[in-house]
Parts: sequence; structure tokens; C-alpha cells
Amino acid sequence: MENTRTVVVVAGGEPIAVDVIDDLPEGRFVVAADSGLDHAIAIDLDVDLIIGDLDSVAASSLAASRGIPIEQYPPQKDHTDLELALDAALRLEPDRVIVIGGHGGRVDHFLANAGAIASPLLSACDVEWLCGDSHIFVVRQSTQLHGTPGETVSLIPIGGSASGVTSSGLQWELNDETLEAFSARGVSNAFSRPFAQVNMDTGTMLAILPR
Repeated sequence: MENTRTVVVVAGGEPIAVDVIDDLPEGRFVVAADSGLDHAIAIDLDVDLIIGDLDSVAASSLAASRGIPIEQYPPQKDHTDLELALDAALRLEPDRVIVIGGHGGRVDHFLANAGAIASPLLSACDVEWLCGDSHIFVVRQSTQLHGTPGETVSLIPIGGSASGVTSSGLQWELNDETLEAFSARGVSNAFSRPFAQVNMDTGTMLAILPR
């Protein structure tokens, strides 16, 4: 078991690739958000908590998961199932949160999920999103990214502009610069070496890499 406390949140949406489980650490606590339970069962991922309004999870999945704690909410609620699952994750005081799934289906759900993982409520822990064929990291202040030289990495500000952005290890370096909100300037950069360091003064970014 790792020294860090990791909570994995399985979201709904399109089915999850079976090999995603290879990217998850041992000793994890797994929260399934509604139909995320179907996806967890499909990749043989043990679940510790089921949460949501349960309006889209298969009855067979619930039947197969008897004995697992459930936090059920009414369909008429102010938060998405993923937000509720992330709130449950925070109660465990994790060092790291990994969200998997939530990339397919409705565009409004996808955008809401992107906003949820970048929420300031999660600022005390490292947050990652295994989303389709992408591995997304929430960047606040400083992070080190690992990749292959020539591999694409995009830096997208979310929730506002990111200022004082400085990088090393990228093909097009940033030197105390601002990535403006609603700008695509940070799209399709690339690694110039096997790792890149990204620092910033203010703001939040999504670093998007291929899985």
C-alpha cells in the first residue's frame, strides 16, 4: 500500500477501457458514482462506496453489490452524482483523487465533470482524470508531468486565466506568462524531454496528455 491516501471515483458515461485498472495504485478506496458501478464491475474493480440518485445504474449491478454501503439521493438534487462522489472522497481526507470515466454521452455532463474536478474544494489534494484516451492533471501552482519527447501536452486554463506560468521540458516554453481564459494558446504543446515542470502564480489549469 502506498504512503499516500488515494481515492478513486468511477463516473458514468461511456464504458471504461479494461487496462485503466493498471494505472490505479494499490490500497485505493473506490467510490462509484451511479452507473460508474456498472463500469467498475466491467473492469473487475472492487468498490467501497456507491453514491448518487441511482437512476442509471443497472439493477443487476446493485444486486451483485449487496453489502457495499450506499448513499442514495433523490433525482431532484442540486449536485451531479460526480460532485456527490467527490464530496464523499474529500471526507476521507485523501492526498490524491483519481476520477475515471465521465467522458462520453452528453456534452453538458462532460463540461460539468471538467469543472467538478478542477473545483477549489479539491485544492488540498492532487487530482487526475482518466478520461477516454486522455490523462488529465489539475495543475495548481506546480506540477511535474511525465511523457515521451514529441508527445502532445495541452495546458488549458479553467475557471479564469492562469498567470505567472513558467515551464521547462516543453517544446514551446512559457516564461512568467499568462494563459488567458477562453484562449487556446496552450493547446498542442509537446514534451522536449521525458518530463516537464510547470509552475504558476495564480489560477488553475488542466494538463491534458494522451493515456
